[in-house]
Amino acid sequence: MTRTKMYVPRETAAVSVGADDVALAIARLAKKTGVDIELIRNGSWGASWLEPLVEVEVDGVRITYGNVSATDIQSMFEAGFVTGGKHERRLGPINEIPYLINQDRWTFWRCGLINPLSIEDFELHQGFKALTKVIADGAEAVLDAVTDSGLRGRGGAGLPTGIKWRTVADTEADQKYIACNADEGDSGTFSDRILMEGDPFGLLESMAIAGFAVGASKGYIYLRSEYPLAHSILSRAIEAARNAGWLGNNIQGSGFAFDIELHLGAGSYVCGEETAMLESLEGKKGIDRYKLPLPAHAGLFGKPTVVNNVVTLASVPNIINLGGERYAGMGVNRSKGTLAFQLAGNIKRGGLVEKSFGITLRELIEDFGGGTASGRPVKAVQVGGPLSAYLPADQLDTPMDYEAFVEIDAMIGHGGIVVFDDTANMAQLVRRSRRKLRTNHG
Repeated sequence: MTRTKMYVPRETAAVSVGADDVALAIARLAKKTGVDIELIRNGSWGASWLEPLVEVEVDGVRITYGNVSATDIQSMFEAGFVTGGKHERRLGPINEIPYLINQDRWTFWRCGLINPLSIEDFELHQGFKALTKVIADGAEAVLDAVTDSGLRGRGGAGLPTGIKWRTVADTEADQKYIACNADEGDSGTFSDRILMEGDPFGLLESMAIAGFAVGASKGYIYLRSEYPLAHSILSRAIEAARNAGWLGNNIQGSGFAFDIELHLGAGSYVCGEETAMLESLEGKKGIDRYKLPLPAHAGLFGKPTVVNNVVTLASVPNIINLGGERYAGMGVNRSKGTLAFQLAGNIKRGGLVEKSFGITLRELIEDFGGGTASGRPVKAVQVGGPLSAYLPADQLDTPMDYEAFVEIDAMIGHGGIVVFDDTANMAQLVRRSRRKLRTNHG
């Protein structure tokens, strides 16, 4: 008899509102009632406002129950939860939830779908397909695809990824590095964490692809210290990838060598800046370097280094699998592809929304976020963290486009969107942001 699959997220936001207790309650009641289940701790779909979001697979369809607490489990089982029965927490099939199906899932499509620590599940969902392809096709094909895609760095400045990679590839050196900046510290940002906790093997594959493209044999993930669950998941994923031959001296017998080291930061906001991160990786004080030489020429330990953030790297496998031209066909103007926008602050439906560039702030806040949690009018929105601007309500129709934001003296940055209603004290908010920046710059 087939075991019934049930999914409970092991992801920081879900755990913070009781997901571990929910999982334990399900396991105990299933054992007590003799129900044979396979309890899978998946990542988050990004609908943080519905966490803990529990699912049960019925005839190949995953039925969801939202905002579940441990005290709901008894009544859910009595209502036929095992077969997707009706209950006040029942939301219906996962593939019918508007918040999710109206997104453009390019980078985050496996988050919530798979068991994050199962290589078998990862491979069943195109895992390592792109890495296998690039090893067969050669480095030049990778560089061409990334360049043709128009992918720009998702960490803040929006620099063309293809140019950065090709610069490192063309620089002569006996050693090169891939440095993944996972020091996610801007206001309202959590997309890196959701991806690392929900699709860690996807990030490892992405870094290996970058290493192959530029001739690097070593990668580092610089992870912020405030992410203990991500640290645990990534550590286990790296070990599993090594044991399965997807990291190491001779990946899958191809002759390509690439390994990854996970480095935990020390809590400094400044280390989100790439050169400060490199200083910290070298064991020095995390302060930003002079602008020259560029990391692409002399980065980590003075060697040519690709520095990208998590979402930038994780966008690459589908560029390889589906084609750079397809990615370039999404978005607007020079802002190609998608970005994982993160809705936070005074918002009714907070969470991650991956959409093509060109969507407006108003559409994100109203159509996906449902407006303010308080029900009051929006007064201001901070986009791109404390180094960016607070946008007034009359600029909500600004399209999410790098150049459009530059024109209004703002920046998209990492895609964090923090909403404030008309009761917010903006002077106080600005003072807090400045104080944070002064404190972290010593």
